[in-house]
Amino acid sequence: MKSKIIPLVEPGVKNFKNFLYLAWKHLALPEPTEIQYDIADFLQEPNKRIVIEAFRGVGKSWITSAFVCHQLLLNPQRNILVVSASKNRADDFSTFTQRLISEMPILKHLTPRDDQRHSKISFDVAPARASHAPSVKSLGVTSQLTGSRADLIIADDVESANNSQTQLMRDRLGETVKEFDAIIKPEVGRIVFLGTPQTEMSLYNSMEERGYKTRIWTALYPTHIQKINLGHKLAPVIIDKLNKDKKLEGKPTDPKRFDEIDLMEREASYGRSGFQLQFMLDTTLSDLEKYPLKLNDLICVSGLSSWKEAPAKIQWASGIDQIKNIDSELPNVGLKGDYWVSPMYTSPEHAKFEGSVMSIDPSGRGADMTGYSVVKMLHGVLYLTHCGALKGGYSDETLERLSQIAKEQDVNYVVIESNFGDGMATALLKPIMSRIHPCTIEEVRHSKQKELRIIDTLEPVMNQHRLVVSQEMIKEDIKLEPDHQLFKQMTRITKDKGAIKHDDALDALAIAVAYWVERMDRDQELSFNEHKNDLLQVELDKFMDSALGSKNRSSRWI
Repeated sequence: MKSKIIPLVEPGVKNFKNFLYLAWKHLALPEPTEIQYDIADFLQEPNKRIVIEAFRGVGKSWITSAFVCHQLLLNPQRNILVVSASKNRADDFSTFTQRLISEMPILKHLTPRDDQRHSKISFDVAPARASHAPSVKSLGVTSQLTGSRADLIIADDVESANNSQTQLMRDRLGETVKEFDAIIKPEVGRIVFLGTPQTEMSLYNSMEERGYKTRIWTALYPTHIQKINLGHKLAPVIIDKLNKDKKLEGKPTDPKRFDEIDLMEREASYGRSGFQLQFMLDTTLSDLEKYPLKLNDLICVSGLSSWKEAPAKIQWASGIDQIKNIDSELPNVGLKGDYWVSPMYTSPEHAKFEGSVMSIDPSGRGADMTGYSVVKMLHGVLYLTHCGALKGGYSDETLERLSQIAKEQDVNYVVIESNFGDGMATALLKPIMSRIHPCTIEEVRHSKQKELRIIDTLEPVMNQHRLVVSQEMIKEDIKLEPDHQLFKQMTRITKDKGAIKHDDALDALAIAVAYWVERMDRDQELSFNEHKNDLLQVELDKFMDSALGSKNRSSRWI
């Protein structure tokens, strides 16, 4: 019996773009488009770790399935692992690859023998030597990855809306894909991610920090702002064409696949934010809607922490002048496009604060910290003069530090959340506070979902630009651990349960603001005018005393 002859690979087919043309012709598809060829080029570059982000419908999974076949054609001894968010999705990828192998004439010799694995979950190719690892294997990202070995890992849409809704889910997914580095074979191993980011904190957006090279193909030529948002990740083929012809802005990058009318219909169907996310790979608009609390809604001033009084009137604006007036060294932990702004106007007249409230969000021992905020009010405007998070739970050291801050900030009212420990923190704080800084202490209890309560409290106040913060406090806040920083928590919280890992400082701020909300229904302009009238009356009284004498003025006005 003659041994089976393995056909030699023709030199032209060694270029994956040529093989892709043959695969598309076999599938009775039109010739691959320029964007599809560009994705194919990026796939066959020698980069060991890459991320491919391309608009929905471009065919990135089909292209990569063909790439898997091409890799086995060039070297049948390769072991390839396909991982997706769901097991069914990974199996579909594997099945399509298996169909190409059994149907394309150039791949016929790779069809598994009867004594080899040949299921859609895992299969071998005929020339492959015996091995624990199959030629191609498909798994869900939540499956047991440990024990697998591969020369090439294809991570096809491992991030989905269902597994990246909260910070806990995103952390878990991030840890899971780290397992790829233990699975991949040394030196020759490659990892390829295919996907669409779901949020600003998407797994794909942070992959460059792990040594991955990311490339993005958008459905439309991006605007100047979108181009800035996408940065160096935007595919060079798109950048080059846009640089040569600025009129292409907003036009389809792949008109043979999706023309302008088609994309307009899809935008109408998906909605503006959905289209920007799925077809433009730009998370900025999505973040604006999903993350409601913005730094540029705050008024940022210098020296607030030591103020005993504040301007009788302060006005917000977000022009270039307000951005320029901010300390250039001020850390900005906001999302893309977010920034600090200084006030447009502060009146020369000043007045003492109407009150000072300290809120405390207690915690036990462990990872959680005790959050606190000091918020003062004047004429319907709130001033955040101090905030932070302390370790130690109910320890005397923590409670004494809180009491000292209350004394330094001249606090006259303390609000403490009693949900944790059923009021234990209040009972322990009262004797210490009465010794260091006697003031009224009140408990509050909440039953509403925490994320919704925080956003519903802070968003209206911030949207009306009635919350003022100090530059010095912002610089102190950045020194805390990232998960406990107030302004990072503020700009990352969403209405999803468990959206952020810790919310200690932010919850404390919401409690303090909620105390003042009932008193903030008075109009800021009316309060300022009343204050000016009071000052005017004082000056008139002084003038009359000087001109007529206090006795004559008294008898004259009786």
